[in-house]
Amino acid sequence: MTRTDLPNRLDRLPWSPWHTRVAVALGVAWVLDGLEVTLVGSVGGVLERGDTLALSAAQVGWSGSLYIAGAVLGALAFGRMTDRLGRRRLFLITLAIYMAGSLATAFAPGFAFFAACRFVTGLGIGGEYAAINSAIDELIPARVRGRVNLAINGSFWLGAALGAGLSLVLLDARVLGPVWGWRAAFLAGGVMAAAILLVRRHVPESPRWLAAHGRLDEARRIVLAVEAEAVRRHGALPSVAGTSPVAGRSPTLLQVARILLRDYRRRSAVALGMMVAQAFFYNAIFFTYSLVLTRFHGVAEGRVGLYVFPFALANVLGPLLLGPLFDLVGRRRMIAATYVSAGLGLALTGWAFAQGWLDARSQAWCWSAVFFLASAAASSAYLTVSEVFPLEMRAVAIAVFYAVGTGLGGFAGPALFGELIGTGSHAAVAAGYAVAAAMMVAAGLGALRHGVDAERKSLEDIAPPLPGNRS
Repeated sequence: MTRTDLPNRLDRLPWSPWHTRVAVALGVAWVLDGLEVTLVGSVGGVLERGDTLALSAAQVGWSGSLYIAGAVLGALAFGRMTDRLGRRRLFLITLAIYMAGSLATAFAPGFAFFAACRFVTGLGIGGEYAAINSAIDELIPARVRGRVNLAINGSFWLGAALGAGLSLVLLDARVLGPVWGWRAAFLAGGVMAAAILLVRRHVPESPRWLAAHGRLDEARRIVLAVEAEAVRRHGALPSVAGTSPVAGRSPTLLQVARILLRDYRRRSAVALGMMVAQAFFYNAIFFTYSLVLTRFHGVAEGRVGLYVFPFALANVLGPLLLGPLFDLVGRRRMIAATYVSAGLGLALTGWAFAQGWLDARSQAWCWSAVFFLASAAASSAYLTVSEVFPLEMRAVAIAVFYAVGTGLGGFAGPALFGELIGTGSHAAVAAGYAVAAAMMVAAGLGALRHGVDAERKSLEDIAPPLPGNRS
């Protein structure tokens, strides 16, 4: 059995500009996802105009569903490829696919082409989730892995704010107006991806993945280069104690299923509960917030985008401010605290809404307070899935739980809340909030009881290489 000190050398590194470059270059995946989701929501009404694409409301909805379907399929397909072909190759390929889809969307002549482009864009984003989460966890030192992962996942809302801002500016008749503004907005997303693609070319392959695939010399060269940069900035590095076994090659899909359902069934149950709860919670609220504002609070459709900004700010600040506690206080305690408090907060918001105590502004502030907590909770779900399974199957595990969570929560949430809002009943909507709240509380308590204390631990200590599969 081969052993190496490379994982310990990566974990003992002080934070350096190299880590910052990696976090920025890879973390943009969530910014782009937030940009895409918000853009479609913001320009949906514009696309129904006769002088744009003349889409029906149903076609706008189908476009959103196809984007989600593409993301689910992309995660599954590219997640498997990430484990077999490498993190770096796939985070370049998936970003290129996203870029092509977003750029092509800007030139859509009608519904069929537009919907196909949304599907392709979703493929790229779904693949990004698996490739990026794997690479980040394997490159970032263990002592700060939680806060960095949460901050990066929370950057989705920077993209949401950017999308809202772009739509407000570009759709303004004094700038480009509705006819050309929506095309320019999607074009901007593709151009941003092209710029990030150039930056990403300088992010190396994960040394852990290289070692698992017999490329130890290449892995050592990468670690030596990072250490040299750290020494120039911080001086001599602390000595390294101990070695870790080198993981083997990726298991088959049948083996992955057996490992998840048998060997890691408790972790799988916790991860599934967290992913489904946060996906339902987020998609139920975010994809229908405009309907609540317009139908219950009388907000003009053209002003709905303004309410995204406090919502997005709270979602960005939550992981940034609470993220360090996931490394200091611990994973299980903070997961439970954020999940349970977010669930209780939404339940209270629903109760106040049912009583008629909220107007548009107070409703937005209540949502912002709830999602300050929920954003950290949702980000911790992606962190959990990415660090509690062995390296040989890390990307495909991320893909499976992302796909199942998004497929169940992402589709069910908006559909249920759309029906509840359609009743015009405050009590019905509040009941929907109560369902989402109960799911979050249950997931948080499950993580507290059965979760993993992964804080400040090496990935190899959390999930050792698979028995009988070591190099």
